[in-house]
Amino acid sequence: MSPRPATIRKPKALRKGSKLAWFAPASPPSDMHDLNLGIQELQRLGFDVVEAHAVQPAGYFAASPEVRLQGFLDAMNRSDVSGLIGLRGGYGSTYLLSAELQSKLSEPKCLVGYSDLTALQVYLWQTNGWVTFYGAMVSAGLNHGPNNPRGYDENSFLEAIGNTRGPWDVPLRGETLATGAAEGVLLGGCLTLLLTTLGTPWELDTTNSILLLEDCAMKPYQVDRALMHLQQAGKFRSVRGVILGEFPKCDPPLAGSPTVREVCERILRPLGVPIIFGAPVGHTPRAMLTVPLGVRAKLTAEGEGNLVILEPAVIG
Repeated sequence: MSPRPATIRKPKALRKGSKLAWFAPASPPSDMHDLNLGIQELQRLGFDVVEAHAVQPAGYFAASPEVRLQGFLDAMNRSDVSGLIGLRGGYGSTYLLSAELQSKLSEPKCLVGYSDLTALQVYLWQTNGWVTFYGAMVSAGLNHGPNNPRGYDENSFLEAIGNTRGPWDVPLRGETLATGAAEGVLLGGCLTLLLTTLGTPWELDTTNSILLLEDCAMKPYQVDRALMHLQQAGKFRSVRGVILGEFPKCDPPLAGSPTVREVCERILRPLGVPIIFGAPVGHTPRAMLTVPLGVRAKLTAEGEGNLVILEPAVIG
């Protein structure tokens, strides 16, 4: 495992008129109408939207690994592109990762996404020290519009990619599993994808972090297994706080058997750190929050929970 990067690199803020390239590191669009709706929403916000690469479905991938990687690199290194946003999750982002990728990247740019893009976000943090953004994608959130069910939270999205001034609040709208307050670097993402980093050169270093964990369509025992894997890998040893998503489509298979909430409480409460469960991050039926990964934050676990982003995630 590589240690946490010594130098944190923040991207430039996105403004109205900024050019955003959408890219598909994982699966192809399931519905072209959703793609178009997501693009229209980004345009409503004032962004100039371009395609990073052609979508040429190959099985459960949006295109071949070569096309997806080259599209990502071209967009990252284009001087007129200010940021990248994922099309959707699914599976495939790990195919972009290699030891050689690190040297092919120049200046950091805003990169927004969640789910399968967790693999890429962890890589960029561990190898290059890049701050990225865990939030809605073109066909997974933006397509349902601002502040709507299955849509995205407009305020947190714009604050995350545009606030260069100072601290800002993110009401978590969850429930407290363990009370308290703590500060740390906000890291994490999709639980399944975090597991895939274990044993790689870019394995996530969770030291002194506020750890975000979320996923969907897992049986409670599968969440149990994943959390135990992280615990046995030492990933909870020095965590300062935990934010858990809603874990939709994770109902117990049998009535009366443990729920995901109960699993999380049993495994994580003994850590003795503040814990919020049920925040609308990542996979959520509610308006999805956008949070920056790689910046200092303060978690307050009381009532529905609150997160203060203590420093801007972008520069002017």
